Formats: sequence, C-alpha cells, structure tokens
Amino acid sequence: MSGYMIFSGTSNPELSQEVSKYLEVPLSGAVINRFSDGEINIKISQSVRGKEVFIIQSTSSPTNDNLMELLIMVDALKRSSAKSITAIVPYFGYARQDRKAEPRVPISAKLVANLIEVSGITRLVTIDLHASQIQGFFDIPVDNLYGAILFIEYIERKKFQNPIIASPDIGGVSRARYFAEKLGFDMVIVDKRREKANESEVMNVIGNVQGKDIILIDDIIDTAGTMVKAASVLKKLGANSVMACCTHPVLSGPAYQRIQDGDLDELVISNTIPIKQTSSKIKVLSTAPIIGEVIRRVHNNESVNSLFETNF
Repeated sequence: MSGYMIFSGTSNPELSQEVSKYLEVPLSGAVINRFSDGEINIKISQSVRGKEVFIIQSTSSPTNDNLMELLIMVDALKRSSAKSITAIVPYFGYARQDRKAEPRVPISAKLVANLIEVSGITRLVTIDLHASQIQGFFDIPVDNLYGAILFIEYIERKKFQNPIIASPDIGGVSRARYFAEKLGFDMVIVDKRREKANESEVMNVIGNVQGKDIILIDDIIDTAGTMVKAASVLKKLGANSVMACCTHPVLSGPAYQRIQDGDLDELVISNTIPIKQTSSKIKVLSTAPIIGEVIRRVHNNESVNSLFETNF
C-alpha cells in the first residue's frame, strides 16, 4: 500500500490518470453527480478514515462549477475522517483578481482562498500562480510550483541558432528574466498597453530582435490577443521566428483561431488545463511528473523546494 490516496475531480481527469500512472498508485473512487438544477453531489466510494488524501482539480472553465466541486469533495472527505487533505490545484482560477485595481471592486482571489481553506484542506499545491502574493492569502502551507522546468528542457532541445527571451508585457519581466538567466540568453520586452480586460494594444519593443528566434514567456494565455499581436510586431521588426511558452492554456473566445491565423510559429503549453482543440501550432507538455513527485515528497515529508533551484 502507498500510504496515501489520490482522488480526481472532473476538471482534468487525463492529468489525474497520468499522475496516477507516474506514482503507480490507482485513483480512489468517488461518484460525482449533478442534479437537474445543477447542484453537485459527491459520494466517496471507499473508506478514507485516518488516510492522507490528495485531490487533483483545476479551477478552470467552467470555473465556478469546478471550484464548487472541489469544495464539496473536500467537505465529503473531511466528514469521512480523512487524516489530511491536500488540494492539488494546477490552475488556480480567479488569480488575476488579486488586488483592488480600481474603486469598488472585489479581491476575488482572497475570497476563493478563504472558501478553499474553510472547506477543510490542510495544504494547497498549485503551479505558476499569476500573483505570488496569493500564497499569503492562506493560513495553511501553499506550494507554488514552477512550470519553467518543462519549458527550459524543451527550449534547450530546440537548439535555436539565435535565440532570445521576450516578455509580452512589463509585468512578466521577472519571469522572462528567470528563463533568460537559466538558459544564458539575452532578453527583450514588449511594451503593452491594456485598455480593458481581454483587450490589449502592443506599443513597442524594448531591445533588438533583428534576425532573432524569439521565445515569448507568460503564465496565462487567455484570448491570445497579447501573444498574437506581440508575435506580429516582432516579425515586422525582423524576428526570424516567434515561439511562445505559457503554463496555463485558458484559450477562451477567439484564441484558437487567432493562434492558427497569427504569426506565432509555435505555442508550447502545459496540461494544467485540458485544451478543447488540437492544432499543428500547439505543443502540450505534461505536468504529471512534477505533480507526482510533489505528492511523493509531501507524503514522505521531503523538501519540495529542492525540485527547483530558484523561483520567480
């Protein structure tokens, strides 16, 4: 026996299966149903009394349904006398609402943190939080893993002739700088002005991209407007190729069409969120080995941070 149990929500069952295979631990049973009015009902199919439990559930689209499913499953496990409950939330929804950017708006990320914590989890594991300070919204341990290790290995295998790292906006400079330092590449910045949510306008590029193989780095790609516009500007300025690496493929609205029709040569993403369409331009890398290794280390009381030499 492994000494712990792994449960899966319905947001990303393929990822849960990959983690299960990596650890050679079968997924434990839970029956998840929805009543005709949309209410979620969950029944744990086996005893969890005194067990260390891990739940894998991204709070991606449909965000509210998946979040509520996570909360209800945690409550069911808590009331079934689980010894500890670790929520593995590869994509933490509402993370972009982490502060009051203007008057009379909520801090939704804090509200979601409160909901998850009150439900009864004892630890949260997530990947590439949009805002690192969200870890401070919790009064329980939070492990914010870094998907960079996946992309760095992939970029190194590409063996670009004249590579350079690019940040698609000022806010992502620290993340792009980390990649640049790890890979030994130079870096440029795309200066972007956002007039309102999900819309952006690329203004100019800070740095020389003539003849370069550009690698754009970001944590979330939503409608793909920023990435596609950035790729177009970089190509007009003489870039040889433009590849984008992004951890969380939200890919809402016209994202797939923009990627297919735009100047991006390749979009490399992780599987924290399952994609709805396939494309010759999209390459998916699995986070299962990282998540599986973290589960093993948490269970054995080993260091999680030692997986990563540094952080953003």
